Order: sequence, then structure tokens, then C-alpha cells
Amino acid sequence: MVFRGPVHAPAAARCVLPILIAGLAGACGAAAPPPPEPFASGIVSLDYCADQYVLGLADREHILALSPDAGKDFSYLRDDAAGLAAVRPRAEDVLALRPDLVVRSYGGGPRATAFFERAGVPVLQIDYAPDIDAVRDRIRQAALALGVPDRGEGLIDEMDARLARARAGAPRADTLYLAPSGVAAGSGTFVDHLIAAAGLGNFSDEIGWRSIPLERLAYERPDVYAVPRFDKTNHNVVWTPFRHPVAVRRVQAGPTIPIDGATTSCGAWFLADAVEALAAGAGAN
Repeated sequence: MVFRGPVHAPAAARCVLPILIAGLAGACGAAAPPPPEPFASGIVSLDYCADQYVLGLADREHILALSPDAGKDFSYLRDDAAGLAAVRPRAEDVLALRPDLVVRSYGGGPRATAFFERAGVPVLQIDYAPDIDAVRDRIRQAALALGVPDRGEGLIDEMDARLARARAGAPRADTLYLAPSGVAAGSGTFVDHLIAAAGLGNFSDEIGWRSIPLERLAYERPDVYAVPRFDKTNHNVVWTPFRHPVAVRRVQAGPTIPIDGATTSCGAWFLADAVEALAAGAGAN
């Protein structure tokens, strides 16, 4: 069974259950069914994006294993992963742990969900969130499936409050988000939504992720550069447009906002960290 939303019933019953519940409530005054109980034990996460939701929502004693990337620098909750077991996202390794629930975004490959379902293990699928509204939806889905809906609403409320405070104090400034991999965040990207949430404008007017606009940077400058920071990458030994002399000179001249890369690598409530950094950095310059 794949949990993609608040209803855990098989697909054939999803149209019938709401009618039955509504009818019974109307006839008998019955309350809505209670949220599911949390899984007692045996939660296994297959990738670092899923790790964030498990670490942020599930009780620690319910976590059986995380992905091998849970402690990497691009994993936001890497410190919380310390001391927990890790398992490779291989079917035989995961099944050997006899999990009660598998949580994944992309881990295990495209056939992982179907395989675990056939093996009788339910899967919580956390799909990519393209914007902040989708992040709220993913949090609610995951929290409900893990039996902690109030915990999910708490994360959403805190995130929304932080976003409102950040936007209120930010000046209007054109921002260029440059990744060390040599690309810039254009319109429609997840980062573009974060720039807008901070009350800033996006200097990159192309759609999607595009190569750093070196020719444009030779003649124009944004008000501020936002550069994600990762402790360990291979970008210092591989040539990318980020290392082109034009880009190097512009970023060094600044002003530059350092962004923790882990805050934007997966769509989750900690996007508020990135928005706050963007707003504060623009305000300081």
C-alpha cells in the first residue's frame, strides 16, 4: 500500500469510504475516525530527502534505519541522524530488517515501491515538492501516515510564521542564485519560489535551471548573489561555469549571501532557513 495522501484505504474504496463516513456521521452524529496510530517500530528510510521527514516527524525509537546519506553535509538533519543505523536502499538489505514501513522519495529506484508492496511492506511515498504549497502538502501527508498529524501542523505553522517575518523585513532586491555546479535558478524553480517568499526578485529571467549567464554578467549585475554552501563537493576539482573568471570576479565583488545548501536540497519545512538567510542578506546589503 502506498501512502500518498490522508486516505490509507485501497484505491477501490477511496470513493466509497467518504460517502459511508459522511452518511454515518449525518445519521448517528458520529465523529470522524481518529488519525492512525504511529507505527510502533521498524521505519526504514531509503534516501536523504525521506530521511528528513522521518527524522523530523517520527519518534526516534520508531526509526529502524536511515539511508547512508542521512549524515552527509547536504542532509539538513544530519546531526539528528547520529547514532541511528543506516541501510543501503537495496531490497534484500531492507527486507532483512523486517520493516513495518518504508519511506522514500527516490531511493531504491523506480520499481522499489511496487517491489515492497508485493513483499507486504507498506510504502510512504514523499513526492518532489516544486513549491512551498506542495511542501505543506507533503508534510501533512507524511505526518498523517506516521500517525503524528499535530506534529506536522506544528512544523507548518512554525515555517509559515518564519516566512512571514522574513518577508516583512526584506528590501526589494534582484537576486542571482548561483550553484557551484555552474547553474543559476531561473523562474519556476523551487529556489525561485524561495526568492519570492523572501520578498526579493530573481535576476535570472529564464525558465528553470540554466547555465550561469556569463555574457549577461559581463554587462549587468544583480543587487546580490546567493551562493549555496556545501562542506564537501567535487566542484573544486571539476570545471563549471561557476569557476569562469567572470563569475569569480562578480561573486568576489559581491555582495554575496551564503546559503546552507542543505536548506534547499530537499523540499521541507527547513526552507524557512534559506528564506530567512536571503531576506537578511539582502537587507544587510
